[in-house]
Amino acid sequence: MAVTGRAALIALIGTLATVLLRTVAGLVAVDGLIAAAIIADIALAGSVRKLRISRSGDDRIMLGEAGATTLTIANPGRRTVRGLLRDAWQPSAGPSGRVAITIPAGGRAVVTTSLVPTRRGDKAAAKVTVRSLGPLGLAARQAGRVVPWTVRVLPSFLSRKHLPEKLASLRALDGQHRSLIRGQGSEFDSLRQYVIGDDVRSIDWRSTAKRSDVVVRTWRPERDRRIVLVLDTGRTSAGRVAGVPRLDAAMDAALLLAALASRAGDRVDLLAVDRLVRARVVGASRSDVLPMMTDAMALIEPELAESDGGLMASTLLATARQRCLVVLFTDLNGAALELGLMPRIDLLASRYRMLVAATTDPRITELSSARGDATAVYGAAAAERARAERTRIAALLTRRGVDVVDALPGELPAALADAYLALKATGQL
Repeated sequence: MAVTGRAALIALIGTLATVLLRTVAGLVAVDGLIAAAIIADIALAGSVRKLRISRSGDDRIMLGEAGATTLTIANPGRRTVRGLLRDAWQPSAGPSGRVAITIPAGGRAVVTTSLVPTRRGDKAAAKVTVRSLGPLGLAARQAGRVVPWTVRVLPSFLSRKHLPEKLASLRALDGQHRSLIRGQGSEFDSLRQYVIGDDVRSIDWRSTAKRSDVVVRTWRPERDRRIVLVLDTGRTSAGRVAGVPRLDAAMDAALLLAALASRAGDRVDLLAVDRLVRARVVGASRSDVLPMMTDAMALIEPELAESDGGLMASTLLATARQRCLVVLFTDLNGAALELGLMPRIDLLASRYRMLVAATTDPRITELSSARGDATAVYGAAAAERARAERTRIAALLTRRGVDVVDALPGELPAALADAYLALKATGQL
């Protein structure tokens, strides 16, 4: 049962009137009349316990995008149910507020709840509360029940806007537009006329001798190569860069690379490791790898502890026993890398083609240029020190045969895709 604001207002007016008249009998009469009206209103309100509620709608929503679930409420009772309905969800699911409903006797109503999630993961519906008002609007019957439903919020894929451009580069690399990109693969494709800029080592001298023009061999890029994406979900992945957690920026770049590589005919696997293996997508088909990766990524949260470099290396070695491209998404944090993965990087670089993808903080550039006061100068010094440390770690990795892509969050996906295409163009996968 619930009493409305209308009943409270009437009670207040009646009390003030009786106080002015200074009669106890009048106060009792007014209160009794209001109480009788409330009881009658509740008795005449439509029953909420007889309502049958079912739910349908989206069970997968991408972070930052809108989704919806639909409640279907059937009223088998003999009275119309007029009132309010509240579909409660976890706060991070971003549900809409209360809605007015009118369900005739023997009829049904459909209520749509809009969801705009603000965090990844599984979001469960809490409770559906229905308040049925009486004809006088003084009181209502109210009941809540759980109508189970779970929506999985997938990581955002903002970098998919780059996919058409990268696929065009891939088609050019694959020989459909050879004039744009001339690379070396491992499988002979055809002969064509030499143009300035071609590698002289690709000239086919025997065929040239038979023609009046110099001709070169073209090569079809390798296919069916393997790429293992490794997400470092340790402490450094929890830091926010330009308002976005490093882990989410890494996921966005990983999704673009996976989409591009699967279209290129390569196999893509995913590992997420800190002190435990948080996710593993291995052996998925090219058509299923992207949905399976987004599904697995949705449940990953940063672990606020240093990652176990030994576990990461052993998991990788057990997963990929043959040479392949390994893309490690981590931060160029000297303390974390030198105590974790760096002692094992020589072994990994000897077994795999290694590429480290990191997200740089634009705030470092802003701070390094500030000179307004003493605080700004100290901030600039700290920023320069951080920048020098990242440069040192990147150089150390490069000397050990590891490629490094260090870019701003919005630029990392495209830069990583370009690095992959460059490796593929030069036959280094």
